[in-house]
Amino acid sequence: MLKKITGFFILVIVANMIIGCLLITEMSLQAQSISTDVISVDGRKLFEVSEAGQFSAESRAADANLILREVVRFPDPVKVEIVEINQLPVILVNSRHLLTVTQEDTFTGRTKQEQAKIWAQRIREAVQQGQEERRLSYFWRAILFAVLSVLGAIALHLMLGWVWRYWLRRLVPREVNHPETGAQPKGIELFLKLTLFVVRSLLWIAIAIYITDLFPLTREWSRRSANILWMSLTSPVISIGESSYSVINIIIFISLFFGVLATAGTLTNLLRSRVLNMTNVSRGVQESIAVSIQYSLIFIGTVLLLQIWGLDISSLAILASIFGVAIGFGLQGVAKELVSGFVITFERAIEVGDFVEIGEFMGTVERLNARSTNIRTLDDIVVIVPNSRLLDTEVVNWNHRGSVSRLVLPVRVAYGANISTIRSALLEVAHENHDILKKPTPLVWFQKYGEDFLNFQLLVWIAKPRKQFQIKSDLYFKIDEIFRQQNINIPFPQRSIHLDSGSFPLQLSPQLENSLSQLSEGLIALLKSQLQTDTSDDATNQSAKNQQEK
Repeated sequence: MLKKITGFFILVIVANMIIGCLLITEMSLQAQSISTDVISVDGRKLFEVSEAGQFSAESRAADANLILREVVRFPDPVKVEIVEINQLPVILVNSRHLLTVTQEDTFTGRTKQEQAKIWAQRIREAVQQGQEERRLSYFWRAILFAVLSVLGAIALHLMLGWVWRYWLRRLVPREVNHPETGAQPKGIELFLKLTLFVVRSLLWIAIAIYITDLFPLTREWSRRSANILWMSLTSPVISIGESSYSVINIIIFISLFFGVLATAGTLTNLLRSRVLNMTNVSRGVQESIAVSIQYSLIFIGTVLLLQIWGLDISSLAILASIFGVAIGFGLQGVAKELVSGFVITFERAIEVGDFVEIGEFMGTVERLNARSTNIRTLDDIVVIVPNSRLLDTEVVNWNHRGSVSRLVLPVRVAYGANISTIRSALLEVAHENHDILKKPTPLVWFQKYGEDFLNFQLLVWIAKPRKQFQIKSDLYFKIDEIFRQQNINIPFPQRSIHLDSGSFPLQLSPQLENSLSQLSEGLIALLKSQLQTDTSDDATNQSAKNQQEK
């Protein structure tokens, strides 16, 4: 497992190095900006030409490319020759002036004549290839290659998903899923998904480039589109101090920044699972150390990245002031939660693993994030609580400065029971429960005499506050069992009603008395008829039952 973790970490570092090399290469290419233009046939680059006297590189390339586009459309064999005019080699295509090779076009160590021969050979081969690609046989062969490449890309797309799902996920340390470490693999999971998306995108971009490169017309269009896109990405869009940055610079910077975040998260998870988890310090202290190291790594990595990027940190003062104003107006809530998160982390009044009660929620603190805190309730539901609420409202922490807490169980007994017997029974229940601590020893308090009960309290101490409700339930079950064995009664409310005999000072009218008499006689008759019906039904059922038995 450690080798796999190390391999994953090396993979992250190598990816960052590759991106950094691409950045340096792209910036060096920008630094070497020379006024040249490309001579091409059907989108294939042949060579570059420079300025020559009063003719710019763009005008020379445009005239040559126009002649080559006309020549390649016809199936007739092309004739490329070199003639000497004014001591300068001139390339002719089908007796038409194509290009004059000057000293600015030659490379170091070559003469103008040698450079003209090389270019003429390239032109001859490119035109012949372009004429070959315009034949019908080549078209159907290119269609076949395009279909096969799409099918291969689909298979590779699915295989990459399988590799990422079943192989790279194994590189994630299993310890990060352990509930006692407090670490979570979300950052690594997100990094793997992002990497899979990038690799798949590059795959389909490569397939699209390959297919468009098979056909002359689409090849030229794709090259033009690619040149326009590349110019858009490499053109400066933002200036900070004396440096200018293009879109691709910004994209690479953001990629490197996410690489810093992934590296910091990986190192923090390794620290949790491999170092801090083996120490004897509490889980809350482990989480505080891990969070502090993670934020420190992110800060140091960001500063180094800015320095490597060539940004002067002092030049970011204006951006920092703008960011401060944005926090003051639009991000007050986020800033409040972040500050509250730092206060909670370093004050350690609430730590990971504590059993807390916040308003109507009661549960175990699973993770302290920068903006919120995750609490797993007794119903096994995670509640996300903003950090500011932990500072603004009262929080009951059952594990603060220690995990020992006291439970109070009220018990009511009916009058007539022996108090010593009750006390012995309650202490016996407490001593038999394995979740009750032996020290402090359980206590029984006689609170008061009630109206129809004796009020007692059983006081016990536990080390697992999360199980308090289960412990209370077990104790009450055992108390009821022992009370029944020892004939100790549980009281219930009683009320006595005394009626004074005599005549009521209420007189009824003769009509009302007759009505009540008739109503009572009717009810009596109804009850008698119902009784007779029930008796006859019972007799019938009994006779039928006797016949069945016979």
